[in-house]
Amino acid sequence: MTVTQTSSDRHQVVIIGSGFGGLFGTKAFKRADVDVTMVAKTTHHLFQPLLYQVATGILSEGEIAPPTREVLSRQKNAKVLLGEVTGIDLEAKTITHHVLGRESVTAYDSLIVAAGAAQSYFGNDQFAEFAPGMKSIDDALELRGRIFGAFELAENGAARGDNVDHLLTFVVVGAGPTGVEMAGQIAELAHRTLKRDFHYINTRQARIVLVDAAGQVLPPFGARLGTKAKRELEKLGVEVVLGAMVTDLDERGLELKYKDGRVERISTLTKIWAAGVQASELGRTLSEQTGAPLDRAGRIAVNPDLTLPGHPEVFVVGDMIALDNLPGVAQVAIQGAQYAAREINGRLKGKAPQKPFHYHDKGSMAIISRFRAVAMVGRLRLAGVIAWLMWLGVHLVYITGFKNRVTALLHWAISFVGRGRSERTVTEQQIFARVALARLRGGATDLVSQPGVYDTEVESTRRAELEAQAAEEARLTDAGERGVGAGSRRTA
Repeated sequence: MTVTQTSSDRHQVVIIGSGFGGLFGTKAFKRADVDVTMVAKTTHHLFQPLLYQVATGILSEGEIAPPTREVLSRQKNAKVLLGEVTGIDLEAKTITHHVLGRESVTAYDSLIVAAGAAQSYFGNDQFAEFAPGMKSIDDALELRGRIFGAFELAENGAARGDNVDHLLTFVVVGAGPTGVEMAGQIAELAHRTLKRDFHYINTRQARIVLVDAAGQVLPPFGARLGTKAKRELEKLGVEVVLGAMVTDLDERGLELKYKDGRVERISTLTKIWAAGVQASELGRTLSEQTGAPLDRAGRIAVNPDLTLPGHPEVFVVGDMIALDNLPGVAQVAIQGAQYAAREINGRLKGKAPQKPFHYHDKGSMAIISRFRAVAMVGRLRLAGVIAWLMWLGVHLVYITGFKNRVTALLHWAISFVGRGRSERTVTEQQIFARVALARLRGGATDLVSQPGVYDTEVESTRRAELEAQAAEEARLTDAGERGVGAGSRRTA
């Protein structure tokens, strides 16, 4: 175990997570008389709303996930540590984090927890192997391999004369913004981008199905925009199936159960899960120590100033909080982290506490396909080209880094004005690496062999076996020297 030391007497702020809350919270301390340590399980800041564009070949992963160190390189009072936080000790004011089995402990004076949320399979975690979510770069790259790979397998199968309907069927589960955007882009791929690229299959005959248990598309956007979005999706050739719950899912397809009890099986190789989120497990850790309740999505109840009961030095922001029914969107995390930073700075300067946190809703948008989008800004409801241009402008502003904005704009021009996709390279490793790692007892840690530093369960077990074997050999050798048990050794 490594204990992170600091030679500074300044106030120590630790921020967990490198998402919108973590990054904007760290930046908010740029001119403050504090030392900031960001601890995150990835080395990049992820612009999660654009993951589906990585999955469908529009953008590269680097354009939406710049290195956190590069983004913060000019902020002298900030440092970044790689590690997955597995423990928080509120009494000792420390966090515990791991990298490939190596444990470190970092102390704090103030803590901002912005660990975000993961995909939720509503208790059916076995679905994850066959239907990746949309929460990480790994997810997006795996889905890119699965989507483009399905067309390649269909071409090979059709060349042999096989039925390839299941290979050309794509099912997206969840009709929220992510699901709608993903379904729309797969339809664009099949009907526009790839239509001239194959000899034995007609990609325009691909079946794209969008499934949700809810009664409308995009429920948060209201009935009118939801109906508009559904109509636009159907114009693209997407089958929108509402009021249907996924009850089973495996490698070859999935099973839907309708409200009237009817059950339908869809045969498909490619499934994408865009339904539901679950807050970080750190919420449970904090709940157990403070008594703050959790909701069904694992979000923790916080005070109006985003602190935990009995611990004013600990702030929780973003997707992890249950407060005033705030949505799980980037702006909630950004504004919450900036509020927490102002409060910490104010305390150090002896200022009075701020008013309770108030979220300023800047609107919601979802793109359906090129030139088609819906937007909800205050009382304004927009659909079509104007909403699409608004979506482009807002997302361009929030992409981190000037060079990423320029290249993203160029790639959008190639994809939306033309018909090309700049990022169509896929490999088997992208598709199968996650499953292969999951089958190792200790995950990636099992692939690192540095005894005494990286101590995994597998290494420990193997070491114990070798020690037992050596002890048995020593016992037999000793018995042989004393003339006892020689027959047993010869038999062995």
